[in-house]
Amino acid sequence: MKTIMRWLGLAALVLLAVAAYRLGGTLIGAKVEQQVAKVGLSANQVAANGPLPGDVSLYAKDLACQQKIPTPGYYPSLNGAEISDSERSGLYPCASFLGAFDKANAVFAWRSADDYPGISYMNNRQPGELYIVGGEYPTLEDPNMAGPYVAKADAATGKEIWRTYLDNLNASGRWIGNANLNILPDGNIPFAWSNQIVLLDGHSGRILKHNTLPSGAAPAADVNYKHLTIAPDGTLILKDQTRPLGCKLQGTVAIIKCAAEGMKQPPSQLVAVDPKTLEVLHDIELPEPATSPHSVTTVDGRIAIYVAMDTMVQRAFWDPAAKKLSLDADWVIRPMEKGQTAATAATVFGDWIAVVTNGIGSDTMPSSLVVASQKDAKNVKVVFPFGRELSKGQWSFAMPKPGGDPDNGMLYVADMGLGKVAGVKFDAASGESKVAFVIDDVTTGFQPLYGPKEQRVLVLTHMKPNVAAEPAKAMFFTQNYKEQVTWRDAATGRLLAESDFFEPMPGNGLIVPTFGGRFYYPTAAGKGFYVLQVMPKPAAPAK
Repeated sequence: MKTIMRWLGLAALVLLAVAAYRLGGTLIGAKVEQQVAKVGLSANQVAANGPLPGDVSLYAKDLACQQKIPTPGYYPSLNGAEISDSERSGLYPCASFLGAFDKANAVFAWRSADDYPGISYMNNRQPGELYIVGGEYPTLEDPNMAGPYVAKADAATGKEIWRTYLDNLNASGRWIGNANLNILPDGNIPFAWSNQIVLLDGHSGRILKHNTLPSGAAPAADVNYKHLTIAPDGTLILKDQTRPLGCKLQGTVAIIKCAAEGMKQPPSQLVAVDPKTLEVLHDIELPEPATSPHSVTTVDGRIAIYVAMDTMVQRAFWDPAAKKLSLDADWVIRPMEKGQTAATAATVFGDWIAVVTNGIGSDTMPSSLVVASQKDAKNVKVVFPFGRELSKGQWSFAMPKPGGDPDNGMLYVADMGLGKVAGVKFDAASGESKVAFVIDDVTTGFQPLYGPKEQRVLVLTHMKPNVAAEPAKAMFFTQNYKEQVTWRDAATGRLLAESDFFEPMPGNGLIVPTFGGRFYYPTAAGKGFYVLQVMPKPAAPAK
């Protein structure tokens, strides 16, 4: 009996040892798998260790705040328009910043669960809803990518809900350039590319309507209706970019590269379209090519459209009653000095309009900030925030429109070629300006502003070349760089937080705010997009 008991006890010990070994092996294996999963992640991603929903207690507050701000023609969301509102202001007073102004901050990041090649723009509708445009930003790895497409995704994880492809340049032969993203008050999406326009169901992605847009003097294969805005009466106002004649390159960058080789662009076309039927209501030919987007506002009760062209900025009017577009011969400015190139899109700044020169680059003259009165086109103020001369070998390239904060009297200029960003104090009463700060920062992105007037946050990207001391022009055209996001005190430029370096963002891109204090960083060459969140860094434990 004792022998039997001894053998049973021994067997039990063996079984316990086997169980312990297997359990330990499972735990060890799980730890190994966790470590393997983190290989290649940045420090910001490791810190997040999963999707970032943000502060969910702010969702309703952020939305309610935004819905108090009139955005006629657009869905009343935190980011229902391509760049914040009908005037493309880039100002987001209802977007929450969760970081601190008076102590160190940490950045958390998480990459989308699904891949969205070549993202250009991202918008939200209700909390939890995210819309994405991509497939039209060529990369070195995929110069002729399929697209454009519009997709809907989960706002925290980036998991795709649906994706609607609208073209494939390899099959259609069209020139495909960047396209923007706007949401109508009924939640549907009007979307234009090449000489095409569709209306998408915002819930399902189904194509509801389609039409072809006029190309004017340009061959149909050389136009891209990237620029779609919505007038206060709801009418879609579109303008096309034109590719230089003889140019065969893809992407919006084709304009910059082929224009530099002396190829000439045909003039652009301005078009008014019914938002429900997509009927072309009226169109007019502009006197010049207009590579930069237009901006829509209201002047003395009239719907005004400011269009930046190759050598000038001119105002047009849309008359909803007569359903007619017209050019205003009395409001024209010529902001470019000798050696400078096309002006950027206009920023509406109270009674003023602001543009930056060198929108397609210059080797001979730095960029300038030009501010003109909407009431009197002869009243023009010019400031050179980075000086009036270029050193040998320097390149000035100010791709994005100026950032504007009328509440605080601040304008912002980013010159990627010179590697600098300036904050300019502008007195709307006198028209006088003064450079408030200049920081070293290489970016082609917009300069959006987040949060309330008293604590405005300026968000910039910062590009770092993969090859030390590589010239800015070569770095940009070869996409041979990494890029990070920085959050700054908008009044002084003081750095508040900075992310890790990620894959490049599309040129002329935007760091997009979303509900709960989060931000989206779209990538051109990487996998999908990143969700970013800034939080105060925990205090070090007392010793």
